[in-house]
Amino acid sequence: MKKTLIYIIVAAVLVGLAAWKIADNKKKQETEVKEVAKQVDKINVNVITVSRENIDTDYSANGTFIPKQESNQSSEIAGRIVSVFVKEGSRVGAGQVLATIKRDAIEVDVTQAQNNLQNAIADNQRYENAFKTGGVTKQQLDNSRLQLKNMQAAVRAQGVKINDTSIRAGISGTINKKMVEPGMVVAPGTALFEIVNINSLKLSVLVDESQIGRIQLGQEVSINVNVLPEESFSGRITFIAPKSDASLNFPVEIEVQNRGNLKAGMYATALFKTNNGAETQNMLTVPAEAFANGVSSGQIFIVQNGTAKMINVKTGKVYGDKVQIISGLNGGEQVITSGQINLDNGSKINIVK
Repeated sequence: MKKTLIYIIVAAVLVGLAAWKIADNKKKQETEVKEVAKQVDKINVNVITVSRENIDTDYSANGTFIPKQESNQSSEIAGRIVSVFVKEGSRVGAGQVLATIKRDAIEVDVTQAQNNLQNAIADNQRYENAFKTGGVTKQQLDNSRLQLKNMQAAVRAQGVKINDTSIRAGISGTINKKMVEPGMVVAPGTALFEIVNINSLKLSVLVDESQIGRIQLGQEVSINVNVLPEESFSGRITFIAPKSDASLNFPVEIEVQNRGNLKAGMYATALFKTNNGAETQNMLTVPAEAFANGVSSGQIFIVQNGTAKMINVKTGKVYGDKVQIISGLNGGEQVITSGQINLDNGSKINIVK
């Protein structure tokens, strides 16, 4: 009986402890639920504190090298290729014969045209002599002279065809591609060789509209080539597009003399020096990613009493991923740099970092 009482008491204590534990867990869960509920209507964002900093005002733009000259050499006439004198990688000069087309049939035409010319010369001479004695009319003499001119033109035309059987390089450079072999039949305009001249190259880059006014034709530009980090290069601006593309970038070309290491297609960075020669300036900036609808909108969100407030700022020049702020911020404000797509003016926020 005594043991039974003890068991009952122990069981009651265990039941009480279990009930207390359940109640305590429930209370904790309710607390956690309430805390989560508080955060549900908040949007996670990242922020930075606005401050003045020294910015490198030199502007850089990336691009690739393209040949100063390149040409697809084609055939002027139809025919069968007899010989090919170059291969890919061969250096060629302007006017050099690259390949020849079979000319047997054309040579027959040349012979016939020359024979016709000799007959026309003889006929015309007879008409000239006969006209002096009144044996032929002026019209007959004129027709003879016209026939002679036509035969002379026919001989010249056949001479052009004979010359066209030799396919010649239009520019000096290197054979980059060879698309023909002996025995192939080609048609007029068929591309046979690709020739590139890389004695000098052009670095083609896109310059942002905010920077285009800072550069000019003939300006010296330093160039860094990714695959040649130990070497330094420079060039001069030879072309600035008068019209921007759809992204408000202006195509710019910089001519660079090739010392032998550069190849067309290499990736490089052009460094444009500022007009005032200053390397750095102290200015108020925010990251470009902070703008809600692009830098041109001038709209950013700042943190105000736990909410997002949209403000308008006046922007200056763009330096890489930093945008100069001329007015609208004083420094010390917390500017939201991510999560703006989910924000409205007055949205509650939760600062992640």
